[in-house]
Amino acid sequence: MQFEVWAPQAGRVTLQCDGVTRALERDPERAGWWRGEADARDGSRYGFALDDGPVRPDPCSRRQPDGPDGLSAVVDHERYEWRARWRGRPLPGAVLYEMHVGTYTREGTLDAAAERLGHLAELGVTHVQLMPLCPFPGTHGWGYEGVSLWAVHEPYGGPEALKRFVDRAHELGLGVVLDVVHNHFGPSGNYLPVFGPYLTDRHHTPWGAAVNLDAPGSDEVRAFLVGSALAWLRDYRIDGLRLDAVHALVDTRALHFLEELSTAVDALAAEVDRPLFLVAESDLNDPRLITSRDEGGLGLHAQWNDDFHHALHTTLTGESQGYYADFARAPLAGLAKTLTGGYFHDGSYSSFRERHHGRPLDRTRVAGHRLLGYSQTHDQVGNRAQGDRLSSLVSPGLLACAATLTLTAPFTPMLFMGEEWAAGTPWQFFTDHTDPELADAVRRGRRREFAAHGWKEEDVPDPQDPATRDRSCLDWSEPEREPHARVLAWYRQLLALRHEQPDLTDPDLADTKVAYDEERRWIAFRRGDVLVAVNLAPEPAALSLGVAHARVLAAWEPVETPGADGVVHVPGESGVVLLQE
Repeated sequence: MQFEVWAPQAGRVTLQCDGVTRALERDPERAGWWRGEADARDGSRYGFALDDGPVRPDPCSRRQPDGPDGLSAVVDHERYEWRARWRGRPLPGAVLYEMHVGTYTREGTLDAAAERLGHLAELGVTHVQLMPLCPFPGTHGWGYEGVSLWAVHEPYGGPEALKRFVDRAHELGLGVVLDVVHNHFGPSGNYLPVFGPYLTDRHHTPWGAAVNLDAPGSDEVRAFLVGSALAWLRDYRIDGLRLDAVHALVDTRALHFLEELSTAVDALAAEVDRPLFLVAESDLNDPRLITSRDEGGLGLHAQWNDDFHHALHTTLTGESQGYYADFARAPLAGLAKTLTGGYFHDGSYSSFRERHHGRPLDRTRVAGHRLLGYSQTHDQVGNRAQGDRLSSLVSPGLLACAATLTLTAPFTPMLFMGEEWAAGTPWQFFTDHTDPELADAVRRGRRREFAAHGWKEEDVPDPQDPATRDRSCLDWSEPEREPHARVLAWYRQLLALRHEQPDLTDPDLADTKVAYDEERRWIAFRRGDVLVAVNLAPEPAALSLGVAHARVLAAWEPVETPGADGVVHVPGESGVVLLQE
């Protein structure tokens, strides 16, 4: 078997494979690369030593059976026999469901999560979006401190378990999206800097030195990141990737890394003859991110739209701290602006940033499905001091209003696991660092962060306490009880409507017409022949929709068909979806 590694600064490189050590030779055709042959098979343990130093795992390791600090293992991807005959599911018309494998079930494994996929198929979502799976220290964590960007966290089940999960999802008609982190590497178990200039001091990020995308040696670093992305899509038959915090990818080269990545993914999609897509997390509000390369954009297929979330959250809760401040001044106006224009900050002043932010999105060039809309995410829940979900902040009726707005908006909807039944469990920040100093630093940093906002130290959960993770696991007995069962039924009804009514997946952002009343707390909008009315106030509201003939498709509380005057009477804290006839 051929082994190779990029180590441009090394004077000598040796390979240790199944206890046998042999020297590698320089590759005469690729500067900085070393290569050599060794007897190996699936499962063979190996690593590389530079200049007689300690043996380290392969930067391109496909498996880390003993965690980030252990030896790598050979993975023969041809051994797995795929069951599902899968042609893919495109992003237009999709509904995503964000899942954290370690807390979706109490067992916290891919196989256990796969056993619960039938729930999602019945619910009506189309894609499962998995939070990061790369190896990280310990057993439990969010996954954003992973290393070995080509491998699967062993406590989740490793490579074979991910293939079984994807296979089962595809059998049920569900696509799979994977969250990948290219903007930083984990602080523990990361040996990439030993091998080459994977990081650069030219730029700095919240996590320290930036990933090297534009300094000397960056050609190989970019190829490393693109290669890992394509490996998930090709070897595991993943359908799309969510790119974490792309605003932290600092790249001054003429060809931006994201454009290079989107080009490579589109080429692979043509090669494998199935749709593949990239969804970015970005707070830049820059439409060039999701504009096609032919039109001068970077060519990503979609992005998270936090502006919609912030406007919706302030509308529901009245919270106004931090980045909610600008939205809280007139929350329904902010919600209306996002529903029709995508971004709230489109060049306007952002008090949180103390500067103007964003630029307008051209609705004639950017389809609505290129923006993801949501009322909750792992960030917006887990980065609260106590990980409290929306269900702990507002009534079931307001939760129904949030679902109505999210699932009928002109965006690609995304749900956060458990949201569909108003899960009563929190989702808190937890880690399992094996380095005591790092563990203590994370614990103190978390408490210091929230102390600045008035939280007592004892009220901020200890990330290292196993109970913090345990509290965050979903309780699968809840959907059988009220009020959870009723909320779940509402989500199923709305998702069925989204799939049945073509107007609800119409990509034309400009076709959405909105009316609202800030004081009386109602908002209504129209998408083709579908009309949506949401009353957030506790008292009933009489809304004139301007249509004489419309029938009720779904209502959280009973709503009568509008009379000849076109007025619909919406109960307090309720939503209704109608169809003009």
